[in-house]
Amino acid sequence: MPNREALKPFLLAFPGPLRDQLVAAVLDGRKVSTSGLLVEYEIEDEELPPVGERSALIDSAGREIAVVEVTGVRVLRLADVDLRHALDEGEGYTSVAEWRAAHERFWHSEEMREALGDPEFTVGDDTMIVAERFRVVERLDPLPARG
Repeated sequence: MPNREALKPFLLAFPGPLRDQLVAAVLDGRKVSTSGLLVEYEIEDEELPPVGERSALIDSAGREIAVVEVTGVRVLRLADVDLRHALDEGEGYTSVAEWRAAHERFWHSEEMREALGDPEFTVGDDTMIVAERFRVVERLDPLPARG
């Protein structure tokens, strides 16, 4: 897309099948929220995204797929995540317990622990998370993957 200002990447999970599923859910409108660990922002010395910030949704091949805009950001305890947030993640959760179990599996994964630099990392009720809401403002037309 010519003359477009470079956008910071909007990354969901790690490259691979999960990221591809999440990107598809964003594109079809099922996924309008996501969750991250506050400690990730602290480790990266990164500020929380402000409402209105636009980012480029990135697929597993590293292509910009869409422009998303932040519509809300909350920092809350893991134990305080509500059903609306869990449902709006667009991954088919029907309860907060389902949402939490899936996120604990991800956050306790070897890949995540490596990214955090802590092989023993675990979450609990008091772990602070960043609950981010967003909307797609523009779909981009990436070149098809060559293979």
